[in-house]
Amino acid sequence: MAEKIIVAVGSTRKPKLGAVNDALGEIASLLNNTAEFEVIGREVASGVSHTPHSRVESMQGARQRAEALEKLASGEDQHWNYFVGLEGGLDAVEENGIQRVFLESWAYVSDGKRGQFGRSGAVEVPEILAYEVLVNGTELGEAIDRFAGEAGIRDAQGAWGVLSSNRITRQDAFRVALIAAFAPFYNSKMYRPAAAAGR
Repeated sequence: MAEKIIVAVGSTRKPKLGAVNDALGEIASLLNNTAEFEVIGREVASGVSHTPHSRVESMQGARQRAEALEKLASGEDQHWNYFVGLEGGLDAVEENGIQRVFLESWAYVSDGKRGQFGRSGAVEVPEILAYEVLVNGTELGEAIDRFAGEAGIRDAQGAWGVLSSNRITRQDAFRVALIAAFAPFYNSKMYRPAAAAGR
């Protein structure tokens, strides 16, 4: 009977769970080519704003989701192998005297001993939408629904899909972030300590 590896995700939202399944479809054999992987979602708090306003806050939210899962596993005596936190948020940067705001998706993956971050690319957010979220304090999911004249975008293509005409969905962005965050686990020879690398 094949070994079972359980990947716990700090969310029950469909795009996030779909992203984990998609990422594992590409990297599971690199992590363990004989095991069977199972993805489970548990709703946990991020401990940050509903829409993080900086990459630091997005990273913190992703990490805290994974850490909340570790505590949950310990409290319930669950033996989960990986703990995944996913967080989307905005990041504002000044470029050539102009403030530009980008939507980013972050992943944090832990095996209970060490954790690693990964990030998607970024898509620039229209000024009116950025203002609504950053200044008026509207949650991005609610703001993008109004902006696009639709409902439930967050659980479908997400703001990523709306802004890229569905060339990149929320699930796609999280998949990229996850593959990046898992890299030190499936490509460990590139991430070994400097001493082991003969430095």
